[in-house]
Amino acid sequence: MKVVILAGGFGTRLSEYTGVVPKPMVEIGGKPIIWHIMTHYASYGFDEFIIAVGYKGHVIKEYFSGITSRLSDFSVDFGTGEISLINPPKIDWKVTLVDTGVQSMTGGRILRLGSLLADQPFMVTYGDGVSDLNITELTAFHRAHGKIGTITAVRPMARFGELQLKSDGLVSRFEEKPQTHKGWVNGGFMIFEPDIFEYLDDDSCVLEKRPLELLSSLNELMAFKHTGFWQCMDTKRDRDFLEGIYRGGEAPWAQ
Repeated sequence: MKVVILAGGFGTRLSEYTGVVPKPMVEIGGKPIIWHIMTHYASYGFDEFIIAVGYKGHVIKEYFSGITSRLSDFSVDFGTGEISLINPPKIDWKVTLVDTGVQSMTGGRILRLGSLLADQPFMVTYGDGVSDLNITELTAFHRAHGKIGTITAVRPMARFGELQLKSDGLVSRFEEKPQTHKGWVNGGFMIFEPDIFEYLDDDSCVLEKRPLELLSSLNELMAFKHTGFWQCMDTKRDRDFLEGIYRGGEAPWAQ
């Protein structure tokens, strides 16, 4: 099953970095967050990726075109121009990079990939979120229910400390920035049958609006509930949080 990574947005809320690189290329622990996402999928055997680029897509293309030399030592014979890699990384991924337009929305980007995806189920996720999600369990869930789409439902970390209060104002429980217990949100890590293309219109199509809303109304959308770690990187605060836990050796997505 191929994995589509939506990596073309502007990332305006992370402007401290995205003026120079696209958000999926912002580094955590010295490697772009998109690398962490791909490594997680590959650890479950899903190592064929299609990256839908847009804003500053050339940065992502350049990174992957030279990734072997980036991740290994090498020597150069300037007489012949020959480059010899020293202890090259054992990466057998297949990565396809497709320019899906600077202004395209999420559904529009997937629509532009139709010729690469229309004959089989495929995965989709965003290029800015990491998780310890069990991909094997997610795929088994999707195959079992037989619907067109599956999204992963998560409960994100609360930005502030969470309180439980009694009627007189007494604090019965305080937890500093826990995983919230209120509601579920779409955490990405989605799977779709090829039928999804019937619900995508053009570049302006936002996957999370009409397509998913319509699938839901037709009882064709299921949610896989994930109660473990999940964190998106919308802001510098998010990036610093992810960097901190990675540097501390406590990154759940990298275990």
